[in-house]
Amino acid sequence: MSRFSGFGLIKQAFRHQEHWQRMWRNPKPRKHYDIIIVGGGGHGLATAYYLASVHDKVNVAVIEKGWIGGGNTGRNTTIVRSNYLWDEAAQLYEHAMQLWEGLSQELNYNVMFSQRGVMNLGHTLQDMRDIQRRVNANRLNGIDGEVLDARQCAEIVPIMDCSGNTRYPILGASWQPRAGVARHDAVAWGFARGADSYGVDILQQTEVTDIVIEDGAAVGVETAQHGRIGADRIGCVTAGNSGVLAGYAGFELPIESHPLQAYVSEPIKPILDTVVMSNAVHGYMSQSDKGDLVIGAGIDGYVGYGQRGSYPVIEHTMQAILELFPVVSRVHMNRQWGGIVDTTPDACPIISKTPVENLFFNCGWGTGGFKATPGSGHVFADMLATGEPNDLSRAFDYWRFHSGALIDEHGAAGVAH
Repeated sequence: MSRFSGFGLIKQAFRHQEHWQRMWRNPKPRKHYDIIIVGGGGHGLATAYYLASVHDKVNVAVIEKGWIGGGNTGRNTTIVRSNYLWDEAAQLYEHAMQLWEGLSQELNYNVMFSQRGVMNLGHTLQDMRDIQRRVNANRLNGIDGEVLDARQCAEIVPIMDCSGNTRYPILGASWQPRAGVARHDAVAWGFARGADSYGVDILQQTEVTDIVIEDGAAVGVETAQHGRIGADRIGCVTAGNSGVLAGYAGFELPIESHPLQAYVSEPIKPILDTVVMSNAVHGYMSQSDKGDLVIGAGIDGYVGYGQRGSYPVIEHTMQAILELFPVVSRVHMNRQWGGIVDTTPDACPIISKTPVENLFFNCGWGTGGFKATPGSGHVFADMLATGEPNDLSRAFDYWRFHSGALIDEHGAAGVAH
């Protein structure tokens, strides 16, 4: 793989941009791999990249039923933060944040990570008590965080209605300056390009239809396009479809799959240089580098796999955004979409062995998946390489829902998912 550089850009300009190297190969699958990763989203590709770059595991395949970046990786609102409440979650997301901060250099690919800060608003005295608690917990874990009053919120975001005349007046907010956004497509492409450069096979348009189990151990997968592909270990990173994959292996996961909606506006001049989130009115917004207003909603109340969502959620989120930002009332919306999130009872992921030997699952990230991408891939790669959890992933065991050792992060979510 050739490295991107300023000199390379000039060289390709003289060649009319017609001789760029392909980002990754489309190889024919081998009969057997050391490790198969089911799911070619950000987490699966990051896992493959770190398996190759950190653990020297290159006989690896990533199997994706669609195309790279076509699932949740390309269907989110791109927010990156690590201001979670409980130690286990905060440390995992902070590990991801530290990887984000050097990711473009690591991958030699610009993932457009912009540390523009994330603000979580408080509208009631209880909100402010929760914010104070979370910021104090963050600081004890070495994570940056501040408590802002209404005046400071208005200084950072002048277009926000911080008057006392609103239905939910803004009393203050938590503020994480190191948080921000990244370009979701670029993250998937960067990890795919990096993994391919080490020799990892990326198999697109290949749907896994079954997990092959012999004597209680996973030994391969059945695919619709290429038949059986053998493997010594299998890691499933399929977000909302994780329950389906677990069913193939004969056990159940404590997750529910819900549509999660978002939409973007027409491009406008810069008016918002940070991310603003509110639990009480239930909406959050940032502005992309192209000028689009990126607006996030909540999950639909029903369980399903439809990537469309429902009108009531759109209407409710529009109402929330207009309460916070009356200035955008005449801005036109360009498009709307939905992704399928996998939610656990404690709003924390499962990164774990399973009842089937040599079969591992990384799922249950709910609405926090994109922000964790490099950290998730890093710890899951370690688990697939060694067969055991490490200090960061140990608490996210599948069996915690049997023992009761939950990590209840529902209270620390930026919005009420």
